[in-house]
Amino acid sequence: MRVGPGRTGHDDPATGSLSVASAPRRAWSAVAVFAAIRTLGLLVLALWSRLAGSDAHDLLSARWDSIWYVRVAESGYDFTLTAPDGRVLSDMAFFPLLPWLERAVTAVSPLGLGDAGLLISGLAGLLAAWGMYLMGHHLYGHRAGLLLVALWAAMPVGIVQSMAYSEALFAALAAWALYAVLRRRWVAAGLLASLAGLTRPVGLAVAAALWAGAVVEARRTRRPDARMLTGMVLAPLGAAGYVLWVGVRRGGPFAYLDVQGEWGNGFDGGLAYGKFVLDHLGGWPVVLAGIALIAGTVLALGAYAACVRGRQPLPLLVYTGIVMALALCSSGYFGSKPRLLLPAFPLLLPVALALSRVRRARAAAVVAVLAVGSAVYGASWLNGSGPP
Repeated sequence: MRVGPGRTGHDDPATGSLSVASAPRRAWSAVAVFAAIRTLGLLVLALWSRLAGSDAHDLLSARWDSIWYVRVAESGYDFTLTAPDGRVLSDMAFFPLLPWLERAVTAVSPLGLGDAGLLISGLAGLLAAWGMYLMGHHLYGHRAGLLLVALWAAMPVGIVQSMAYSEALFAALAAWALYAVLRRRWVAAGLLASLAGLTRPVGLAVAAALWAGAVVEARRTRRPDARMLTGMVLAPLGAAGYVLWVGVRRGGPFAYLDVQGEWGNGFDGGLAYGKFVLDHLGGWPVVLAGIALIAGTVLALGAYAACVRGRQPLPLLVYTGIVMALALCSSGYFGSKPRLLLPAFPLLLPVALALSRVRRARAAAVVAVLAVGSAVYGASWLNGSGPP
């Protein structure tokens, strides 16, 4: 498996000759497409919420995770909540980069912490779109990069990208880190991976992707250089540092796993998820949810198989595989599974590449249908069960 693609930017299958140097200049189109799709989602949410008698702003900035992040930003760590079933839930389950940034924004602006979270997610989403475009362009050309961004923005649970959650921030750091790995910019990739590790536990997937790329490159050149080794050392420091800090605070090296266990989260190889699916196949109308879960899982696994068959660079396969494994093979609240898969954006590359080879009008129509569907689903989801 290679670190980067075989193409050089002069053999774009969709657009003909196109220099890699033009990618930064053309990234604005991907950012604009992302902004347009997410704006549509927000407009539909605002209208739906008004008709439902709810507050769209509160749905975006004052839901479960966002409230926990605000508490950390306000008072630091040490808050616990006793759940109705007796579990003691600790705020140490939430990684610190987003609350740190929220606190920094409120220090230099009149925004409250919740609105700071919305601003950070909004800006991070634009940065994620930029990084994903560059990655897609680097691999398959302009149209594939543009469509990768559009597909990610139009995911059914894409509204989470606009919430005061950490998904958009993590996706931005991961996209730029993976792009840096593909371009063999090891120190930059290591720093970004470390920041991703301070954002979500799955940040270790970014570090693993860097290590995989470095191993492939070292085997190719037969001599790892100092920058590569520096990036490999930097990559896991964010996640490892936070986990060790929790261990010191809680008095045990595996204390972070205990914190996650208290929340009901753990890695069981997918047994709990399988039982959850089976439980939704026993009668009407829950059988529809069970079928949808099976279909979604099969689609995700099929997309990953397509990534492997398409010979994606090893760092992307490693990153996506770990994100999928942690999302699908962990116990916990199963309503979170779709949003836990949001960072697995390389899964969309085979679809983006296929759409880049059809007529522009047909590709645009597909994206438009997905964008409208995402906007309607996101509005109904947030006004219903929504993400926890």
